[in-house]
Amino acid sequence: MQFSIFKNQLSSWQGRSLIIGLNKDYIDNQLETINFIVDLKQLIKKLNDNNFKGEIGNSISLEILGHNLDSLTIIGLGEKNGMNTNVLRNSLSECIRKVIDKEEKIGMLMPWDALGNNAIYDIAETLRLSTYKDNRFNKHRDEKITLKEIEFLNLENIESISFKEVENICQGVEFARKLVAAPPNDLTPLEMSKKAIEIANEHNLEIKILEENDCRNLGMGAYLAVAKGSNLKPKFIHITYRPENSVSFKVALVGKGLTFDSGGYNLKVGASQIEMMKYDMGGSAAVLGAAKAIGSLKPKGVEIHFIVAACENMINGLAMHPGDVITASNGKTIEVNNTDAEGRLTLADALTYASNLKPNTIIDLATLTGACLIALGNDVAGMWSNNDELANELLDAALNKGEGLWRMPLQKSYKDGLKSHIADMKNTGPRAGGSITAALFLEEFLDKNINWAHIDIAGTCWTDKNKGLNPSGATGYGVRTLIDWIKSKEKI
Repeated sequence: MQFSIFKNQLSSWQGRSLIIGLNKDYIDNQLETINFIVDLKQLIKKLNDNNFKGEIGNSISLEILGHNLDSLTIIGLGEKNGMNTNVLRNSLSECIRKVIDKEEKIGMLMPWDALGNNAIYDIAETLRLSTYKDNRFNKHRDEKITLKEIEFLNLENIESISFKEVENICQGVEFARKLVAAPPNDLTPLEMSKKAIEIANEHNLEIKILEENDCRNLGMGAYLAVAKGSNLKPKFIHITYRPENSVSFKVALVGKGLTFDSGGYNLKVGASQIEMMKYDMGGSAAVLGAAKAIGSLKPKGVEIHFIVAACENMINGLAMHPGDVITASNGKTIEVNNTDAEGRLTLADALTYASNLKPNTIIDLATLTGACLIALGNDVAGMWSNNDELANELLDAALNKGEGLWRMPLQKSYKDGLKSHIADMKNTGPRAGGSITAALFLEEFLDKNINWAHIDIAGTCWTDKNKGLNPSGATGYGVRTLIDWIKSKEKI
């Protein structure tokens, strides 16, 4: 999708399809701007007949109306001084999905002065991500979206507007969506490592793929205990972005990379949605999607390590048993009381590896617990952090991008639930507070001097229906929040 700016006087625009946003109580005044292309009396009568008052969530589509205009879509934006970015995203998403297969080019006119300086970028991002389709695995795979271009109207300071960054970020989100949506026979650990190599080669990033023996030599007993139940070999992925200027901040992003999770001997049954466990690598998808975007954006002064311990959790004669005791790479022993709590075992060694790189900050993303989904639902991810400043920064970044995020407690008293009689700890605690004990488990594999945040995206990495800028399917959750946060650390 192309974005362009109409640089001439609005009265000379001659497009055939227009989307316009109107504020409550300013409808007549704002409609005056398009009096050159519509019959205002007729239009206002139609709005009145349909009881359109410019309220948030109101929209109306009209097939017009004389002159050269074929279609007009009007979106209510509510009060001029109280416009909500998330509401705007949702309204535009619903609107644009209705026209992507009908029009090749659409003009868009908004009250830019009331929306703020960065609104056009948020809108462009929303429009592109809302129109995303993934037909790789069905008979519609050759279908093309009819909509090719969106032209923004009535903008000032047009010389300073570029959509390159929007394109780079959206490519990262779309890459993550494709990874999550890919079936497990298509996206294996090997294929994920190949995708990582493609990113590195495309953007001249450093990459290291640790094979099974490499991981064994590093003592990654927790990660390898999970991987040995599959006939597919694990692949430990480490991509590094180094800025051209001096490094003032160093971060490691760690993503859970289970390309399929059967539950192991604690097999997923009943309503556990085993058929959807292809998305158990949603955290790694976010990390690799961020790597793709960062490779293009090239932030100044920030060194970033992207780490994924990719494998499957399957059942064969070598698979770990409930009751096994395994040793992670930091020397801690773990009694496996549930083989379906395997993601935290792979992350244990990935977080230890990340800690050894001595970054300022580690952020991990993982589809880790059903308990987080029960607590926060499908629209909000849970976050645990050992640092208030980092937590607040991530909350701000998520708010900026409309990705729901809620800070959860690292309740130290709950650690008692992880005590084992024969090992240093168990891999799961009691059912109550399960997402909290999972975070407390991960904390045991970090350098305590490193700022850390854990984001559980079990509920947010997938949606069964269109929701905001996420079409049904994989959401690519986390990519935009990570990039926004990284940009806040940039030193020019």
